[in-house]
Amino acid sequence: MHEIKTIIRPERLNSVLDALHQIAEMPGITVSTVTGVGKRQPPAASGAAEYGRVALELVVPDAMLPAALASIRRAAFTGRPGDGKVFVIPVEQATKIRSDAQGIDAL
Repeated sequence: MHEIKTIIRPERLNSVLDALHQIAEMPGITVSTVTGVGKRQPPAASGAAEYGRVALELVVPDAMLPAALASIRRAAFTGRPGDGKVFVIPVEQATKIRSDAQGIDAL
C-alpha cells in the first residue's frame, strides 16, 4: 500500500476527484484546504505571500498506484507554475477502527 499526498489548485479539485472516481475500487479520499508559500515567489514586504491550495490524501493498494498517479497528474495539469506536487509514501499497516480490518481490507 502507498499513501498519496497531493497539493493542487482549488479549481482543479473536481476534475481530480472525477478522474480518481473513474478507477474501480478507489478507496476514500481526504480533502483539506491548505495554504502555503511557494519557493518561486519572492517574499513580500510584510512576509511571504500565502497561496490557497487543496490537499488530497489517499491510501491505495500497490496495483492501483500507477493509475491513481496518472489520473491526478492528468486532471491537475494546467501547464502553469503552481500546478502542485504529488508525494508517495509507503504504508506499512492500516487498521479500520470500527471493524479491526487490517491491511488492504481496512481501505
